[in-house]
Amino acid sequence: MPCYSINLPATACITGAKLVKVPGSVCSGCYALKFRYNFPDVKKALARRLQALTNSRWVEAMTVLVYGFKDFRWHDSGDIQSVEHLKNIFEVCKRTPSTKHWLPTREVRFLRLMDPEIIPKNLLIRVSAHSVDQSPPTWWPWTSTVVTKDKTCPAPDQGGKCRDCRACWNRDVKNVAYAKH
Repeated sequence: MPCYSINLPATACITGAKLVKVPGSVCSGCYALKFRYNFPDVKKALARRLQALTNSRWVEAMTVLVYGFKDFRWHDSGDIQSVEHLKNIFEVCKRTPSTKHWLPTREVRFLRLMDPEIIPKNLLIRVSAHSVDQSPPTWWPWTSTVVTKDKTCPAPDQGGKCRDCRACWNRDVKNVAYAKH
C-alpha cells in the first residue's frame, strides 16, 4: 500500500462476516483474519479503533491524523459500521481537501439510497463485488472485482506494490479488477 490506512477488525464486518463462510466469495479466506492481524497487540489496536468510532472527537482526531497525506485508504481491514460512521468519514474528507481518499466497501446498505454526487470530491468509494469472477455491481459508478484472469491491478506484477499506480483513487477508472490470491 503506497499510503497510510486505518483498519478495523475484520470480525466486525457486517457483510464480510457472512461472506467469510461462503466458498467462492472474496471474503472466504480473508487475509485480515490471518497473519499479523492475529497478533495480540494488533487485535487490541483494532478493537480500540472500533470502539473509538463512537467517540465525539473521532472526526477531529482522524482529521489530525490524515491531514497532510497525499493519499489515504480507509479500511485495509474492516468496513463501514453505520451511516454515522460513513458521515464522519465524509467530514474527515471535507476537512482534508488536499488528501485523496479511497474507501472500498461491501456495505452497500449504507450506499443504496445515496446519490454519489454528495460524496466529497476527494473521496472515491468503490463497491466491491462479493464473489470471485463476479461482474461488477452496475448501480454504483465505481467498483472493484476479484478475478482469476484479466486483472487490471498491476501490483502482482510489481512485487505486490502499487508503485505509481493510483487507479483505486481515480474516478475515471470505473472498475479495478484485482487478481485472486
